[in-house]
Amino acid sequence: MHDISCLAIRSRTIQSIREFFTGRGYLEVETPVLVPAPAPEANIDAIEASGWFLQTSPELCMKRLLATGYTRIFQVCKCFRAAERGERHLPEFTMLEWYRAGVDYLFLMDECEELIRHAARVLDKGDIITYQGKNIDISGSWDRITVRDAFLRYAGETPEKAIEAGTFDEIMVTQIEPGLNKGKPVFLYDYPASQAGFSRTKNSDKSLAERFELYMGGLELANAFTELIDVAEQKKRFLAELDSRAKKGKTAYPFPKKFINDLEYMPPSAGIAFGIDRFIMLLTDSPSIDEVVAFTPEKL
Repeated sequence: MHDISCLAIRSRTIQSIREFFTGRGYLEVETPVLVPAPAPEANIDAIEASGWFLQTSPELCMKRLLATGYTRIFQVCKCFRAAERGERHLPEFTMLEWYRAGVDYLFLMDECEELIRHAARVLDKGDIITYQGKNIDISGSWDRITVRDAFLRYAGETPEKAIEAGTFDEIMVTQIEPGLNKGKPVFLYDYPASQAGFSRTKNSDKSLAERFELYMGGLELANAFTELIDVAEQKKRFLAELDSRAKKGKTAYPFPKKFINDLEYMPPSAGIAFGIDRFIMLLTDSPSIDEVVAFTPEKL
């Protein structure tokens, strides 16, 4: 069973997150958890409920709000993903997402640093967070390394070669993530375009996507994009993901037509998904996600 202090730290952490964003002019929003068409992603499976689906992320609805004129929004909410269970995964988990018009992924790197430092100050952590015997220094400049440089440094090959061989994800898990600096938070950025997700490609190099992931103490905490707002390209990517799901024999999702219709009006923006449960694992020095939630599925 979890330590009572973990839930107290969890509560204060979420309060500090709300204070951080409202203090910066962000509007807290709520969007539906039950949706007719989840974001088409080949490797993330939504849970069906009453003929619709529980959200895997509030992303599509939050972007539709950007399209109506909101410029700074955030949300703390429950998300659900089928067949996700382990020391770092729960099928029901708590996500922070925030979106801001007029900025790119580099801006969100800076804002990520400021958010985490703010929460650490509120919890009297100072500049050092100790996780599983290792000190993580959150002061000063954080490490930033491109995916290409990380592959060359830790795997001895290019990401393009790994993609061609079908080993990109495997190398990420077995060589890149374990190799990243545990003494500082690390931004892994500029993913190959084939791993773009919802991000736009770089104007200076269309083979790269404006995407980053944040790692702290070996935990993946966040995934961020300069958002793709090209309607034709987004439609193409969605159809490719739906086709991939069909080939794998996975549940068919409806095409998210209303999102695509609204995307035409979405301003240039950046957005990020941040795992609150994993962040609280770091703040409480908990080796398992089970220790930072009130109840796990097995306790119900």
